[in-house]
Amino acid sequence: MAVDQPIAGPGDQSRIHDIGYRGYDGPRLGRAYARLSLYSQTLRGSYGLGRSVKSKVLPMLLFAVMCVPAAIMVAVAVATKAHDLPVSYTRYAIIMQAVISLYVASQAPQAVSRDLRFKTIPLYFSRPIETADYVQAKFAALASAMFILTGAPLLVLYVGALLAKMDFAHQSKGFGQGLVSVALLSLLFAGIGLVIASVTPRRGFGIAAVIAVLTISYGAVSTLQAIADSQGSTGAIAWIGLFSPVTLIGGLSTALLGGTNTFPGGDGPSHAQGAVYLLVVLGLIAASYGLLLRRYKKVGL
Repeated sequence: MAVDQPIAGPGDQSRIHDIGYRGYDGPRLGRAYARLSLYSQTLRGSYGLGRSVKSKVLPMLLFAVMCVPAAIMVAVAVATKAHDLPVSYTRYAIIMQAVISLYVASQAPQAVSRDLRFKTIPLYFSRPIETADYVQAKFAALASAMFILTGAPLLVLYVGALLAKMDFAHQSKGFGQGLVSVALLSLLFAGIGLVIASVTPRRGFGIAAVIAVLTISYGAVSTLQAIADSQGSTGAIAWIGLFSPVTLIGGLSTALLGGTNTFPGGDGPSHAQGAVYLLVVLGLIAASYGLLLRRYKKVGL
């Protein structure tokens, strides 16, 4: 409450006002709490939680689109008393790659472009949070959101397979391999999406750029692989697959995670080629993180 304190004689109207500001004496939670809060806020925002109803429509719709085909497959398998699922766990995300690409294209700009547009980055860094904290929180949040998107339908398939009394050991192994596959996919797509989205404060430009990179690269690689197969150059098919995020995950799943081959012709990448695929995936994830650190060191100035 303001307290008036006269400092001069009766004829002087000058006053000093105590407006009641007090120092903060409570606990200071530090960088870890700030990083966790930023992670939680971004993860919730990736599904529109805590935001307007309009912001919830697209992510929730895409989540439903990811899960409904899995539920239908389970229903068919139960009704026909099948001994195995019609689609392997590692292949499901590849089949649904268009939905996954649309999700990361819509949510990567939402995670970072608004901060750039409204110039709130310096406000984050004015608190006990550093560039690495911001990048780690955003990267982890979007990767977690994508893992939820891609892992939920695998859980539906797994639970349905067990309810249909399919072989427990076989289904558990496939489910574990599928989770590893979508975990790598989530990290890779989140990194690529955030790097592209961090270049522009315009959300629309970010969405278009992410879609273009993911879809054009997949279309170009698939076309080149088909041409190589038609010309009998089957040995080049696996190496061509290194140049698209979608085919990278598909080839890695085929070679190292027991997935079915999604490439034209042949048996897919060998184990040795699968090791190269894994190194490229991990290298791209690390490169994405490094580029984000470099980008936000400049933005935060």
